[in-house]
Amino acid sequence: MSGIIDGRAAAAAVIDEVRAGTKALGALGTVPGLAVVLVGSDPASQTYVAAKGRMARECGFRSRQIDLPATVSQAELTSVIEALNADAAVHGILVQLPLPAPLDAAPILKAIRPEKDVDGLHPVNAGALASGDLDGGLLPCTPAGAMRLVRAVHGGDLSGLVAVVVGRSNLFGKPMGQLLLAANATVVMAHSRTRDLPGICRLADILVVAVGRAEMVRADWVKPGATVIDVGINRLPPEAGAVRGRLTGDVDFAGVRGQAGRITPVPGGVGPMTIAMLMANTLTAAQRAAAEAAAPAAEFTDRL
Repeated sequence: MSGIIDGRAAAAAVIDEVRAGTKALGALGTVPGLAVVLVGSDPASQTYVAAKGRMARECGFRSRQIDLPATVSQAELTSVIEALNADAAVHGILVQLPLPAPLDAAPILKAIRPEKDVDGLHPVNAGALASGDLDGGLLPCTPAGAMRLVRAVHGGDLSGLVAVVVGRSNLFGKPMGQLLLAANATVVMAHSRTRDLPGICRLADILVVAVGRAEMVRADWVKPGATVIDVGINRLPPEAGAVRGRLTGDVDFAGVRGQAGRITPVPGGVGPMTIAMLMANTLTAAQRAAAEAAAPAAEFTDRL
C-alpha cells in the first residue's frame, strides 16, 4: 500500500518557518502586509479569501481585505491596485480569481507590481521562472507547494527521474513543468490532446495531474511505485439523501493508492500548501522590501 503525502503537515512546517521569519523581521521594524482584493460575492471566493486572511493574521502579518462590488469597472479596480502598489505597508497583493464578467483578469494581474505579486502570476515573475531564475521573482503558490511535496519524497535533485505533468495551464501546468525541469527531472508535458495519455502517464516516476476532471487517472495509468501529486479539486454530484457531493481529485485515489509509491489525498494534499506558500511569498516580499530600505534580514529562501 502506498504512503500518503500529508499536505497539512507539510504546510504547517512552512507556516512555522514563516512565523519565525516574521518575528525576526518584526524585530527590525518591518511587519509583512498582505492585501487581498475580492470582487463580487461568490461564496467559494469568500471562503478562500477568509482562509487567507486568517492565516495571514496567524503568521503575524498585517492583513487587509478590500471588498468591491461585482459592478466595479476595470478602471476602478485598476485604481485600487495602483493605490496598493504605492502603499509601503503592503508587501503582497492578491486579487482573488475568477473575476466576475466582464472584468478582464489579465491586465489587472499585470497592474500589480512584480515585487508585490505574491500569486506569482505577473509576466515578469513568470519570465524569471521560465528562464530558470528561481530566486529572481516570486513563484506561483500551488506549483511551488506541489514541488515542495515532491522534494520531500525525492530530494532536491530529480536527475534520472521522469516527471509527467498532465495539464498545461499558465496557472499551474506550465510553471510546474518548469520547476521540475529546474530540479533536473526529465519532463513530459501532457494534456487533453496528448495521444495515448494513459501510456504517457505510465512513464512517470512523478505524475502530477491538474486537469479538473474528477477521478480521470486510473490505476492502470500509473507506474508501480510512482509518486502521484493530485492537484484537482472536484465536487461529485450528491448521493441520495446528501446535500453536497464529496470532494475528489483528478486521480481515482481508492484505485491508484495501491499502485502508487506515494500519493496526495484530496482534500489534505496540495490544497493546504497553496495558502502556506502564499504566506511564504508575502514574507519574502517583505524581506526584500526591507533589504531595499537598508534593513538587513535573512531571506526566506526555501520556498519550494
